[in-house]
Amino acid sequence: MAAPGSDHQPLETEGRVPVPGGEVWYGIAGQLRHDRLPLLVLHGGPGMNHKYLLPLADLADERPVIFYDQLDAGQSDKPNKPANWTVARYLREIDAVREALGLERVAVFGNSWGGTLAAAYAASRPNGLAGVILSSPLIRTKTWVADNEAYRAALPEELKKIMGTCETEGRTSDPAYEDAVNVFYRRHFCRTDPWPKFLVQCLDEMNMACYEAMWGPNEFTCTGVLSDYDGSDSLCRIDVPVVFTCGAYDEATPDSTRAFAERVPGAHVEVFAASSHMAFIEERDAYIASIRQFLNTLDTQGTSNE
Repeated sequence: MAAPGSDHQPLETEGRVPVPGGEVWYGIAGQLRHDRLPLLVLHGGPGMNHKYLLPLADLADERPVIFYDQLDAGQSDKPNKPANWTVARYLREIDAVREALGLERVAVFGNSWGGTLAAAYAASRPNGLAGVILSSPLIRTKTWVADNEAYRAALPEELKKIMGTCETEGRTSDPAYEDAVNVFYRRHFCRTDPWPKFLVQCLDEMNMACYEAMWGPNEFTCTGVLSDYDGSDSLCRIDVPVVFTCGAYDEATPDSTRAFAERVPGAHVEVFAASSHMAFIEERDAYIASIRQFLNTLDTQGTSNE
């Protein structure tokens, strides 16, 4: 197993492209080629950036891997306008990136909130979509919150008391509260110890205005735009090969992930036994091997709307 450190394939090409609301940064590991299907990567958050997903660049020995920072994230423009913080606009952003880079046929990878977008995008049946990887996806907010409330209930009583008191008194920036939340994160967000530098850097650079407006104060509390989100009913419309991945201790729990996968015709589920929300970091070699195998099956298959 490769050490989940900061090592990754370099980005050979970088640039910016126009999208609804501004310009976004993109970077490509590998070379765009006509004979191998490119992989377009959608990061989570909202408000994070591509850096924590750089282990996926391990796939660039066989195909181009295209990262981009969503509007209001990373190296992209940050107008921080609430009007931009809608699922519909982020879906138009995917099309804009594809058009600008000439990605006529493509596979899409989405992690967490990026999985929300990838699932909704696939359900819209866009031309040229060959397959989708839904990595620990947020599909239905109420399910996510309920699952993570159950995880929270399993924390030590002392930590639960600290969290409850701080939340009641509005002291969620208290170091004691942050320490308690970090115990949750190290169980269910990333179990690698220590966290790799590129993940820490990504979290340090997070646009909290976007994250809090769209989601909320932490991973298990949703008070924002996505509080009523439910993309489960549209899953049956996906008509390309799909693989769901998650960790055994994931915020996107295995039971819920399997239940959502049952709504997608022919979908496959892979659960990584030693991982939580970041299986591509926590079990890097095994994860990359699994995704590589899936993508190789897509290279010569058809695409949606063909």
